[in-house]
Amino acid sequence: MAKLEVEDFKAFKELEGKAIPSGDWLPITQEMINDFAKATMDFQWIHIDVEKAAKYSPFKKPVAHGFMSVSLLAKLLGDSIRVKSAKMGVNYGLNKVRFPSPVLVDSKVRLSGRVLKIEDYGENGLKITWNCEVEIEGSEKPACVAEFISLMFE
Repeated sequence: MAKLEVEDFKAFKELEGKAIPSGDWLPITQEMINDFAKATMDFQWIHIDVEKAAKYSPFKKPVAHGFMSVSLLAKLLGDSIRVKSAKMGVNYGLNKVRFPSPVLVDSKVRLSGRVLKIEDYGENGLKITWNCEVEIEGSEKPACVAEFISLMFE
């Protein structure tokens, strides 16, 4: 369940420029990493070969794909905030994406975010620019920093 729920677009627009609550910590498992590798066909050993990672990786364990961190933004946002009147939301794009720190298997991540900008989109939609930081539990550096743009429709 989302940590913050607002009734409708009018109430949501009042959040422009404001932080949203951080979500709950999400464990990153080897199964998730393997499934992401299968979905993207990125089978680099640093992600999927536990034994080789333990022997050769500077991290001594598998690392999640950087793009897995950015792919989790929609889910992590949904854990943080919900607009009750919204019928549908879609990804629109990304700006300024960076991956400052690797996410090791069995780490936990969560979203720290802010509503940067809200614009009307069509007759019944909004275009939202979110300032997102995917935090790693116990790490000073985030896994991912990005401006995430989404569309939401009533």
